[in-house]
Amino acid sequence: MEAAMDLMRRMPPSLSQQALDSLLALLPAHSSQLLSRSDQPLQVAWDEEFDKDYLLCDYNRDGDSYRSPWSSKYKPELEDGVQPSAELRKLEQEANEVFSIYRDQYYEGGISSVYVWEPEDGKGFAACVLIKKDGSDAGDGRRGLLQEGSWDAIHVIEVKEDEDHQFGHYCLTSTVMLALTTANQSSGPFSLSGSITRQMESDLSIENGHLCNIGRLVEEMESKLRNGLDQVYFGKTKEVVFTLREPLGVMSATSHVGQSLQRMIVNDLGRSR
Repeated sequence: MEAAMDLMRRMPPSLSQQALDSLLALLPAHSSQLLSRSDQPLQVAWDEEFDKDYLLCDYNRDGDSYRSPWSSKYKPELEDGVQPSAELRKLEQEANEVFSIYRDQYYEGGISSVYVWEPEDGKGFAACVLIKKDGSDAGDGRRGLLQEGSWDAIHVIEVKEDEDHQFGHYCLTSTVMLALTTANQSSGPFSLSGSITRQMESDLSIENGHLCNIGRLVEEMESKLRNGLDQVYFGKTKEVVFTLREPLGVMSATSHVGQSLQRMIVNDLGRSR
């Protein structure tokens, strides 16, 4: 099992579903563990009653059915599916409305879903915030500049209150999966994909409510993850590409390309005079 999870951590997001399907076929006895511990690019389903998309993950799955955060109904239909308590369901509905606004402001499109449930120990509650953005030409985003591109964010947070119900202990685990492909005549095809996972814990006053604290933590974590992806993936890619091939227009004194261009310009100016 550990070897299987080690393999999944090294798979690019674009191939993770194929790798998971292969592992499920090889290790059917560990299917439940593999599905619960492996982060996959988020899949989309449709809620006919509310006319809205929602995202699928292990936290809204019961057997082979998935619960919609809008109607709280399972698809395919499941009569005895697990449901949150009335209090948690109210929090779930409010969270879906709030993060829908958050997603539209930060992502300019995409799909978001929030699921809330009671943990097995019965202490506090847990929530999962999902955000998916399709940045491809055919996507619903307003800046579809990629041939293929997707951003999948999974935030799982556990909340426990102190005895006086004045402060809450929040444990947030976040994973972002990024995959993009571009292709144009000048630069040729380029593909980049990867994932990053981070965890943070914080004790916050619940004076303004749990939803306010969860929103603040998710916003802070997403900022850190974006910076991390920029440094780890894009930064390293730029370093490798610029080492292999200097960009056109470089005119630095230490650049061989820049020195050659400078000599050409000087010679042309001399002939023109």
